[in-house]
Amino acid sequence: MEQRIDEVDAKLMAWHRASECSRRLAKIPGVGPIAAAMLLMKTPAPELFRSGRQFAAWIGLTPKDHSTAGKVRLGVITRAGDEGLRSVLTVGATAVIKQALRGGSASPWLIKLLARKPPKLAAVALANKTARIAWKLMVTGQSYATVGAV
Repeated sequence: MEQRIDEVDAKLMAWHRASECSRRLAKIPGVGPIAAAMLLMKTPAPELFRSGRQFAAWIGLTPKDHSTAGKVRLGVITRAGDEGLRSVLTVGATAVIKQALRGGSASPWLIKLLARKPPKLAAVALANKTARIAWKLMVTGQSYATVGAV
């Protein structure tokens, strides 16, 4: 079994090194080679989505909308969408949050969010933000350094 896992891991890493877009996506904090490969393989065509929010909604990382009469009310995270992608992005966001809580570098946005919200809820919010950044990188071909920090 371990030999088979090593073979699959070697194939994944070879594919990751050969794909320029996958290498760009892996530079986002919380996104490694596995998450980058999953984003590229499972996303139909990033150009089909009008915005990063629509892409994050497709994955299932946006709150349900209960708006009426011009008043916007957002509810709970819908969990509709791709469970595998949502799980990988949330686990990556949790790792970024754990590092930030241990005194690692974190963006001011994340520090303020952690002061207001519990870590699990902050992880979903960070996963949402990561999905939007990933969409932007896939559509424009830019690198993470030019888009901005998480």
